[in-house]
Amino acid sequence: MSTSITTPTTPPNQAVHKKRPNPVMPYRKQILYQLLLLLITFSVLFPILWIVSLSLDPRGISRPTELRLIPPGASLDAFKRVMDQPTNNKITFTNLALNSFKLATGTAIFSVAIGVSAAYVFSRFKIRGLKILMVAVLAVLMMPAIGSIAPLYVLLNKIKIGPGMADTLRNSLYGVGLAIVSGALPFAIWNLKGYLDTIPRDLEEAARIDGASINQTFIRIILPLATPALAVTAFLGFLVGWTEFAMSWQFLSKVENFTLSMALWNMTGQYSGQVPWSNFAAMALLVALPVSIVYLALQKYIVGGLTIGGVKG
Repeated sequence: MSTSITTPTTPPNQAVHKKRPNPVMPYRKQILYQLLLLLITFSVLFPILWIVSLSLDPRGISRPTELRLIPPGASLDAFKRVMDQPTNNKITFTNLALNSFKLATGTAIFSVAIGVSAAYVFSRFKIRGLKILMVAVLAVLMMPAIGSIAPLYVLLNKIKIGPGMADTLRNSLYGVGLAIVSGALPFAIWNLKGYLDTIPRDLEEAARIDGASINQTFIRIILPLATPALAVTAFLGFLVGWTEFAMSWQFLSKVENFTLSMALWNMTGQYSGQVPWSNFAAMALLVALPVSIVYLALQKYIVGGLTIGGVKG
């Protein structure tokens, strides 16, 4: 006596309806998120709008206590005054911008060039004392940059580059750039190492089999693949050099070597009523404009470098 078990079958004409998750967010949650995003957007844009309003205000108010997007009698006179002569010092805006650009580009180039070389060694080679070196680099990264001003001042002040008493490496853009690079290198090394760890080693092994040397593999394979991380590191190095103030203020004493951030500080008086707020706001916008342009130009590389580089460490 045999028994047969029959399983129910779905008629061919009857469609199988599977319960799928509803991708539509509830209206209450949508409204809550939108209100939160609007609040964040307002908190970010409000100071910028205030600065723009101050730069267009021709009244020369002593204290900025109100916000008008278009103040009465709005004009661009503050920008013209800043472009002609930002401060009482005899240095033009063009010279200030050129000095800041030298520091920013030098910091970006050298931090990337030295950082990617060191990161490649940390990522690919096994040498004695490698972990100790990595911990040392991390320890420097954890230290506040302001804490290294005193030893760098003493060290660079002993290197003469001219006949005068003040002609030292400390009192030059080269010395300030060297000090900034020394502070930017630890971050550059660790940021680039995290990205290089994500590049498969099989690509290098295939290049070695084809007869490529270590330098050729590094230049023709690793560097092109690491373009997003290089862009991120270069941008952050440019940003550090462009906005750096503490070391420039402590090291430089020659007016011809002053930077934009130093000129912006020189525009402040002893009391808030002595600050030319329209000129100050216009100068602040002019200082921020180049960094914004660089960020927009490298935006896709920066986003890719920050996300992919954080996968491995």
